[in-house]
Amino acid sequence: MTGATSDVSDDACLGGRLRLRQPKSGHRAGHDAILLAAATPARPGDRVVDFGAGVGTAGLAVATRVTGIDLVMIERDENLAGLARINADLNRIAARVCVLDIAGGAGTFAASGLGPDSADVVLMNPPFNDSTRHRSSPDDIRRTAHMAEPDTLEAWSHAARRVLKSGGALTLIWRADGLAEVLSALERGFGGVAVRSVHADASKPAIRVLVRAIKGSRAPLRLCTGLLLNDESGEPNPEAQAILVGGRGLALAGDT
Repeated sequence: MTGATSDVSDDACLGGRLRLRQPKSGHRAGHDAILLAAATPARPGDRVVDFGAGVGTAGLAVATRVTGIDLVMIERDENLAGLARINADLNRIAARVCVLDIAGGAGTFAASGLGPDSADVVLMNPPFNDSTRHRSSPDDIRRTAHMAEPDTLEAWSHAARRVLKSGGALTLIWRADGLAEVLSALERGFGGVAVRSVHADASKPAIRVLVRAIKGSRAPLRLCTGLLLNDESGEPNPEAQAILVGGRGLALAGDT
């Protein structure tokens, strides 16, 4: 657990439908995790694996929207993993939390019950800030959550490819200016890639991309209409609010 309870806040997400205990300092739940969860396709009975779950925000948000999933949350930090377990209990969501390094290899995954071809869905929000271009945070947890190593995306994509069943879906969120890195990492073993950009408003370039890929698919790349977080007047966009507050799913190209 994370030290004293005074170091942990009790926060509400999704308009109060998801309750989260999380550290008061360091990496905290935000729009990225909720958008990732909204863009993650899942059906009751699916095994859904959240890579780098932190305190469980994204995985638990998926489980709040889609009941009856088999949720597994992977987090290498034991303190954050402990909070993820607490958060699952607080929200009465059945979930298994594994303390595991995503780059740990097939044997480590198998020992945690995540052998090859065992998951229907993987979602992930890997560290994505380039350490050569961004100043790292003095906070250890924040730095680990945000700063990517040169092989981070490739290692996480490889682990997702291994654990997913054929036809399983990977959904991830990344820096918009790093889309080429994402597409390169997904070239091996994935297809049917769908991309939706996220913009602060219509006047600004995209800040994030949500990407979905299907293991073994040969379908071509699809680009979706961008999502605006705010409208022309600077007010929250109703579509974005329905996702961030209302818990609605976020469609990508071809979704019904």
